[in-house]
Amino acid sequence: MAPQPRNLLHALVLARSWTYAEAAAEYRRGGAELGNELSEDLYRTADVSEPTWRRWTSGRMRSLPNAPAPRILERMFSRPARELFGPPPQISVTLHPVLDESDIAMTARDAAAHAGTAASAHLPDMTLDQVEDDVRALAVDYETTDPVTAFRRAEVLLLDVQEMLERTQRPRQQERLYLAAGQAGALLAVASFDLGMLGPAVQFARTSAMYGQTIEHGPLQAYAHGVLGYLAYWDNRPSSALRNIQIAKSFAGVGDMGQVRLASIAARAHAHLGQTQEAERSIQAALEPHGSGLDDLHDAVGGEFGFPPARAAMSHATTYLVLGDSHHAEAAAEHALTLLEADPDVDRQVQIQVTVDLARARLLRGELEGADEALVPVFATPVEWRTIGLVDRVTHLRAQLTRPEVASATPARALGEIIEDFVARAAARPLPGSRLAIEG
Repeated sequence: MAPQPRNLLHALVLARSWTYAEAAAEYRRGGAELGNELSEDLYRTADVSEPTWRRWTSGRMRSLPNAPAPRILERMFSRPARELFGPPPQISVTLHPVLDESDIAMTARDAAAHAGTAASAHLPDMTLDQVEDDVRALAVDYETTDPVTAFRRAEVLLLDVQEMLERTQRPRQQERLYLAAGQAGALLAVASFDLGMLGPAVQFARTSAMYGQTIEHGPLQAYAHGVLGYLAYWDNRPSSALRNIQIAKSFAGVGDMGQVRLASIAARAHAHLGQTQEAERSIQAALEPHGSGLDDLHDAVGGEFGFPPARAAMSHATTYLVLGDSHHAEAAAEHALTLLEADPDVDRQVQIQVTVDLARARLLRGELEGADEALVPVFATPVEWRTIGLVDRVTHLRAQLTRPEVASATPARALGEIIEDFVARAAARPLPGSRLAIEG
């Protein structure tokens, strides 16, 4: 007896007699075609796991899957995505010849053997609990861990998780491990960026996004595309940054903090494009409540995945500096410092970077006096903590010291020499010897 189609997608698959492997191959092909047409890596790298494909064809979907799935499925079947997940019409499905008893018995034995293998291939739940605790600890410790050490810890975590994925066939365990792998990949992206390695950072962010896509985890995908957004404007591609932010905003389940983070990244991208009004609108969006509540990444894990008000204020200060607005940049930097001073667990790296931004804002107005004194704690930063974010800010400050109105002043020349020495001994340089064989 032929199987009964559970939705239109399932009916069309049955009509083509596709196995999961054949359907997945067509899905990847359709994604690659769309990716080339749209110049979007989200489509080029799209894939679908067997559990996800079974869920799509189960007839139990109450909403459309996350991007890029709807457009790829529409390309594959030339039908609107909402129809594909709707009830099946009366469609002709090719029937297989009637099976005899021996065929059915063989299929039953094969199914039992496969189920037995799957049942035996699992990990102790406590092992997965420990992995999740380790990822959460690294995310929380990130602000007090130098980038090289953080990279090594995240690298070990990712390799361990990848090995565990090969040892379990339990869907629920796989889902937990894919989430942990995506979080570890995201932390590797951040650490690579802090060390000034944009190429590997992009690769890790894409890896994180793909893990999130595998389990359709909206907050993880949004976070990863947010990373791709700010990596893009650091690579002088602000338009690409905005495209990544638009993709990030399409994922469901992102809470208030995640939305503030995306709005702040968008503001910086607009500033790099010289779009003052759009940048200010994005900052205003970051300052207004969204009513989206909490999510299980930005809030529940937190740490480096979080985006508290002080970090948002720091981002706004930098955005205003890009726009050349010294007044608002100074106000945002001072607000960030006020918030940080009231925090018993102050993020020292954010505090140091905001201090530089405050000095940059004052230098925009030609206020050189006191800048060197304000920067004393910045120059005391240990070499291993001189990340790309700090180095870039100090380098911009050095450029401001060459402006005609301050360049001839003795304090400006002395400060410039200190900055040059500071940057020359920074940690933001390629990290050799990774066991993940990263290529820049």
